[in-house]
Amino acid sequence: MSRAFIFPGQGAQTIGMGRDLAEAYPAARAVFDEVDEALGEKLSALVWDGEIETLTLTQNAQPALMATSMAAMRALEAEGVGIDKAAFVAGHSLGEYSALTAAGALTVADAARLLRKRGQAMQAAVPVGEGAMAALLGLDLDAVRKVAEEAAQGDVVAAANDNDPGQVVISGQKGAVERAVEIAKGAGAKRAVMLPVSAPFHCALMQPAAEEMAKALAEVTIQAPAVPVVSNVEAAPVSDPDRIRALLEAQICGAVRWRESVARMVEDGVEEFWEIGAGKALSGMVRRIHRPAAVRNIGTPADVTAAVEAAQG
Repeated sequence: MSRAFIFPGQGAQTIGMGRDLAEAYPAARAVFDEVDEALGEKLSALVWDGEIETLTLTQNAQPALMATSMAAMRALEAEGVGIDKAAFVAGHSLGEYSALTAAGALTVADAARLLRKRGQAMQAAVPVGEGAMAALLGLDLDAVRKVAEEAAQGDVVAAANDNDPGQVVISGQKGAVERAVEIAKGAGAKRAVMLPVSAPFHCALMQPAAEEMAKALAEVTIQAPAVPVVSNVEAAPVSDPDRIRALLEAQICGAVRWRESVARMVEDGVEEFWEIGAGKALSGMVRRIHRPAAVRNIGTPADVTAAVEAAQG
């Protein structure tokens, strides 16, 4: 069965994530040690015993979620299930860095430093309170684009995450996002809710962060990934290191085309999706995008054991 490994983005973080993997697998523990060393601080202590409010800060959540995904990946590898068991990898927003790391394009240490920088740059790009994001449920991408166009009135508001056929997240200046929420309700949205985020990700307001990330990415070695990575920006497989670098920069302001990414992998023969790391949000999206798809979550030692049995069966 052709499968893809997929990696979660921000919002999946929980206190304690990855701890049982680190206790069960020395290779998983080593990932957290490597991240702690790369950042020069005990991020693992925050992840396992800290306060959720501190973990949720963008600059902490991003490297922490990558570390948890890579701990699960290393646990799988320790049991003999490596990246060669995947036809593609993909990740949602910061999860694309996890996907690239799993495929060997980035080292764990470089991914941790890049994600710390990315989180800081995204947070700094727009003063707190000036930007916002909202989830519009029950409208497709075309309908959301029309809503955003009507709501803009000279401000920035755009589709940021096209998650699945009935969920699109918008991002932009707070007033414009609030107007879009009201317009969406009138346009037939089942729900339109403001999201508890600290910055308006994946829209033009993030341009200062994109410029910061261009500098950071220029200093990092990117290898050709062992399997193609389906890019958020293009919803298409990419393997060329220079192209990967350019797309990671573009991803800061560009929309996360998750619905199209999953559809592309299905079109290319993927029947099973393994969500590797914290939470189950992507699995739900995959089911809504392509109901026949098989999904599996891998975030605990028991999940690893079941996945290994499935891969060897």
